[in-house]
Formats: sequence, C-alpha cells, structure tokens
Amino acid sequence: MTAAPRLEMRGVRKRFGATIALDGVDLDVAAGECLALVGQNGAGKSTLMKVLSGAHAPDAGEMRLDGEPYRPRDPLEARRRGVAMIYQELSLAPHLSVEENLVLGLEPSRLGWLDRKAIRRTALEALEQLQHPEIRPEARAGSLTIAQQQLVEIARALAVGCRVLVLDEPTSSITQRDAARLFELLDRLRSRGQAIVYISHFIEECKRVAQRFIVLRDGRSVGGGDLAATTPAQIVDLMVGQKIERLYPRSPRTPGQDLLSAGGLTLRRGEVLGLAGLVGAGRTEFLREIFGLEPLRAGAVTVGTYAGPASPALRWSQGLGFVSEDRKQEGLALGMSLADNLTLSKLERFILPSRQAAAARRWIGPLAIRCEGPGQRISELSGGNQQKVAIARLLHHDVDVLLLDEPTRGIDVGSKAQIYQLIDDLVSKEQKAVLLVSSYIPELLGTCDRIAVMCRGRLGPARPVADLDEHRLMLEATGESAA
Repeated sequence: MTAAPRLEMRGVRKRFGATIALDGVDLDVAAGECLALVGQNGAGKSTLMKVLSGAHAPDAGEMRLDGEPYRPRDPLEARRRGVAMIYQELSLAPHLSVEENLVLGLEPSRLGWLDRKAIRRTALEALEQLQHPEIRPEARAGSLTIAQQQLVEIARALAVGCRVLVLDEPTSSITQRDAARLFELLDRLRSRGQAIVYISHFIEECKRVAQRFIVLRDGRSVGGGDLAATTPAQIVDLMVGQKIERLYPRSPRTPGQDLLSAGGLTLRRGEVLGLAGLVGAGRTEFLREIFGLEPLRAGAVTVGTYAGPASPALRWSQGLGFVSEDRKQEGLALGMSLADNLTLSKLERFILPSRQAAAARRWIGPLAIRCEGPGQRISELSGGNQQKVAIARLLHHDVDVLLLDEPTRGIDVGSKAQIYQLIDDLVSKEQKAVLLVSSYIPELLGTCDRIAVMCRGRLGPARPVADLDEHRLMLEATGESAA
C-alpha cells in the first residue's frame, strides 16, 4: 500500500500583475522520500517554493501537510509547522554563534529571559543529527566554511522539528568533497523519515540523492517519474519542450594547427581542451595568466609565433577571448544593455545605436537568447541568457580561441544543453578552439576531446577523453594515485 504524501500541493496558481508565474502546479512528496524539482530558470521553481515556505500567498490551489490544510502566513509560521527552506544564498547571522542561529526567531525563554541551557540543549541535539562534530555550538557562524554554514542551516531546520526540508541548489558554492558529505547526510535524514525537496540544475546530482522528479516549464507541471528509469536527455526534453538528441553533442572534429601553447599544453584549432581540478587548484589563475589579466609567474604563453608579454587588449587582437567564472562582477556590466555588453570588446570609433542593435540581433536568434530586444538591461535576463551574451561577445569579436571558465555554472540544464551545442558547433563547423575550465566532471567528459588535471597549482598532461573516466579524474584532482 502506497504511503500517503507528507506534503501535497494541488492546482497552485500565482500571478504577478500580467505575469503568470504558476499555472496550476501539482506536487507531492512522501515521508522518507527525496523529490527532485527541476526546470529552466524562470520555470516557476522559486515561486513555488516561496509559496510553500510562506513567503508568497497562492492565488488559488490547496496545500496539505500530513493530511492537514496548510497555508502559512509567513516563513516563520511555515517553520513552526515543520517546513524549512534552505536557499542558495544562506541566511545565517554571521556575528551570532551557531547555537544562537539555530533558535533565531524561536528562542526558548524563561520568565522573560533567554533560556541559555535550553538553547544549548536544542543546539547539541540538532548538531548531533548532522554527525559533524567539528561544528561547535559556541562557534561564530561567520567563521565557518560555506559548506559548514549550509549544514548549520539544515540543523536549524531539524531543531524545530522539520517535516519537509527544501534545498535550493545546495552544491553551487561548495567543493565536490563537501557535496559528497552533504549527500550522505541527506541519505541519513531520508532513512529517518524526512521528506526532502531537492532543487538542482545537475541531473546526475538529482539521480544521486532523489528517487522521483517533477519538471516545471512555464509555470506548469509538465512531467515527472522515477529517476532511475529516466535518462538525462528525457528530462531535458521535458524542460525545454522539445527533443534533445544528446545532452552532450559531439560532431566529427578534425584538430588542425596549434593556436595556443601554455604550461606544457597545446590547444589546436577544432578541439575542446578541458581543465579539471578542485576549487583552488589554480585553473582560473591559469586562464587569467593566459589572457594577460595576471602576470605570468613562470614559463611562457605562445599565441601563434608570439611569446612575449601580453595585455588583455593584445590578446583580443591575437584572437583570444575570455569568459570569466564571475559573471556578475567581471563578465558583464549589469547596468548596461544587452547590446552594450555584446559589443564592448569591439566598439567602433563612432557608435550608431542602430548599428549596435543590428550587431546584437545577429546573435540573439542563432544563440536563442531570450530577451525583449537589444536594448534590454542585461541584469533582467536569466543566468543562462546572460552567459550566452558573454559568449556572444567573443563571437562578435570573431576570436579563434575561447577561454571559458565555468561557462555553465548556475544555469539550468536547458541552457546548458544549448551552450554545449554551441561549443560543438564552434569547434566542428567554425574550427574554433575552446579551453574549458569546469568543476563538473560529466561536463568535461561529455564535451572535451582531451582533458588535463590541475592539482595544487601543478598541471598534468592532456589526454584523450576516451582514456579517462570520472573516478580517475577525481583521484588525480585530489592528488591520489589512480593505480
């Protein structure tokens, strides 16, 4: 007999002015189950979770928690009822201790005074469930790592008797090792009867932690099912509303002449060379040195036959373009328009707005950039569309070598599939060369022709992707022997 859902959402609707954010969404999750909620940016995931957590009131529909009607007036009431939302941007008070954060807003008191003993007792009981003894209740929250702060957020949910735990992109800012420990914790919580809703752009990650999935598209529930019986391509098909032949397309590629040499690596025309490694291994610094954003500490970078000192301006003129991993701080001018951002690297002496708009329109269609037009402010676009504009700038400049640092970080799977297709077209049809840094190993294995591993600032040799697998790359990234 199938267990009754712990949480049910039926026909949930939410409108903001003329925009329909949710259009009759259904969702349910049982105790002891992890449900993956997936969809492109703008599909309605965040709005649905804000309705669940009490941040938004639904316009229509009903919600039930363990069979009882559920309609929280605010997030604090939702938390009291047992529904906890852990956002991608953590909400701890960094100047307070761990134990003070765990009871923040629901502090136990006695005769009008804080009950310190009760606070410590609650904190120890919640932290014990994490099985992370390195996190002490008296430690200041701001002194913890991002991964540890995330665990404190989970402990805060457990401290008040959480029945439904919602995690929004929980691995976006933590290392793979910390992510693995988080997955183990979620497995333990689920085995104790916790209901978990897991939001992520990483399909393989969803398959690791969840049993079922639901896909949102344009504010509607468009499908779902058993994750173990569903391929990543089938999930992407549901997300984008059309069939994707392969998540990682690979057309016939013919490597040509050497375009770039650096650190013992050679990048050839018509190929994708990947750089694997853990956070802090030195991959970003390596790309910045190649592009002239940071001084070379040793060795030389050769572009064509030139091996002298270089500035970013010279690299642009030599046919190199760079997309930073920090899209908001370095990659884009958020206060400017799409057209301004796309043409910044190649401005004519006298700019005519009509010519600038025409240059932007040249790429909006082929790259499937969803926008109101060239004049729309770049900050108003989704993360995936912002990233396409950053790449389009390199294409507008007509570079031969694209240095891409985490180009799909923080964007949805549908946009990732489009960027993978773009990379494949660039190397197979346009004979461009791509140097790709990614912390996501399946992405490297799926898109690259060769992969090199960086570990503690040291760069290993580039080897054909056919000779590598995820296990071997992880071992090398952590400095272990693959033997």
